[in-house]
Amino acid sequence: MYEYPGDAEFGFELLVCRWAEQEWPPRDTEIDAGDDNYAVVISRQRGTRHRRWDTIVLECDPAGLNARRQFGPQTLDSDLLRVVRWAPETWTWYRDAIPQPDFPWRYVRAAVHRAADRGIINTRRQGNRIEIKRVATYPRWLRRIIAIENKPDLDASAARALSDQLQRDVDTALADEVWVATTATNNEVEPVLLKDLPAEVGILTFDFDADAHHTEWAEASVIWHPTRLNPTTTRNVSTHGITPQKREKETETSRMQEDAMHNSASDSQTSEIPAAIDSDTNEVINTEQYRQRLILAERAYGAGWRSYHETMRPDCRHFEIQRFGDGIIPYCAAKQRSQTAAECAGDCSEFEPEPPNWRMRGWPLDGGPGARIKKLLATRRERVREREVSDLNPNSSQHSSSAPVDTSIADNNSSEENSQSK
Repeated sequence: MYEYPGDAEFGFELLVCRWAEQEWPPRDTEIDAGDDNYAVVISRQRGTRHRRWDTIVLECDPAGLNARRQFGPQTLDSDLLRVVRWAPETWTWYRDAIPQPDFPWRYVRAAVHRAADRGIINTRRQGNRIEIKRVATYPRWLRRIIAIENKPDLDASAARALSDQLQRDVDTALADEVWVATTATNNEVEPVLLKDLPAEVGILTFDFDADAHHTEWAEASVIWHPTRLNPTTTRNVSTHGITPQKREKETETSRMQEDAMHNSASDSQTSEIPAAIDSDTNEVINTEQYRQRLILAERAYGAGWRSYHETMRPDCRHFEIQRFGDGIIPYCAAKQRSQTAAECAGDCSEFEPEPPNWRMRGWPLDGGPGARIKKLLATRRERVREREVSDLNPNSSQHSSSAPVDTSIADNNSSEENSQSK
């Protein structure tokens, strides 16, 4: 068995992200007709307040993903999402354009100013009122969310702890599919199949070759197919951290849903509005779940998976990046191996800041090799996303007018950011 770079789970996680960026979906999975034309966005260590996944795969509409780029490469948090999704085509007072929130309007006003500073909406003053107008329609770019838990060495104790988490993932159905990725042992029966994991969770085994390149460096095998989870038919959602809106909000939610359906340009746009299934309560839960999925997708979009340098010290003179197969991983020259994110910190005994003269010897004056590494990782991320869109959407050089429009209901709840800031 190959010894993965650094700590097994950290290095394994980076390699799985790179493989997913190149090869998703796994070759042994069945793809419904018409579902194979999508772009993918990969992120790691992202989730909600109640759950964080090792790897997240976003299956995206190519035209919608291209249109999403109009709002910049950064994450749109829940407050900014509320503003850009409700921004009208014509100048309108922001309180008339955005539904009444259940928190003070000053938080909405602050989000309006932040959105204007980032250039994702237009604003102007009319007397003592702030009016807003959309820059572009926020697209319906997200199709599916795939969650992957990376456990290269899944022993009995780790499996027991992971089983409860995976069962919660299945029950909440925030992700459309849940997988476990582990190391291939080449046994007749893979040990992971003998673990007590939920039957709805798929299992992937990996065998990586550090010296191979292109598509030959990673071999992935599906040994258990996942069940596709339907976010509109969740079970016991209220018991797993997604709280339904209060009864007095149900009338307002229904009104917003009717308005959104009335203002839609086509039936295909209204089809994404979460529909009631059995009761008003389920309708509200589904609307809240759609909001949570979109917030999660935005976090994943803004972070990507190469953002590991944010929790490490690339400004250390020993920090390097090296090739592993067809991926790039961090490497510590002092330790002579790939380090973990926990090891690469300011309290590391080997940490040494970059000498000042490194930053003036052909390097940009605003940083030395560490800054160049950050720029390289960011450039690779943007290049991969550009290729994802251009390969599937020949007209990606211009923002396509055929991109699906997000006409689903904007939430009326207070965001996680506001609840933390109050």
